[in-house]
Amino acid sequence: MSNIRITKQFTFETGHALYGYDGKCKNVHGHSYKLSVTVLGQPITDTSNVKYGMVIDFGDLKKIVKEEIVDVFDHATVFNKNTPHVELAKELKDRGHHVILVDYQPTSEMMVIDFAEKIKKRLPEGLQLHAIKLQETETSFAEWFASDN
Repeated sequence: MSNIRITKQFTFETGHALYGYDGKCKNVHGHSYKLSVTVLGQPITDTSNVKYGMVIDFGDLKKIVKEEIVDVFDHATVFNKNTPHVELAKELKDRGHHVILVDYQPTSEMMVIDFAEKIKKRLPEGLQLHAIKLQETETSFAEWFASDN
């Protein structure tokens, strides 16, 4: 049986700031992220299985990514908890804002690493996370490939 790649795309809005950065991104700002998640596997060959012919039901992949990434990061502001931004985060939280503190610099590069780990833990047996693409702007994105890691 052939290996097939299945991709599902998502969008979410997230703010962040890069502490210590020497450019504009040191300021709190946001992006309309586009996330593509690709899994690799073989279509189900059991004709009695309701998912016969599928690598994974797109709805099942959507559920995983929404629960782990989209619903968590959408309309949140992300800060590195190991920087003085933790004070700003506390102030925003106290005012009712959705803030996420991570243990990394919240760049697209580091976010795809985080997202890959979260998604891999949730995939059904027999499926492999093949790639993640996180597009920050129309012309800028970071990619993670299993074959590189």
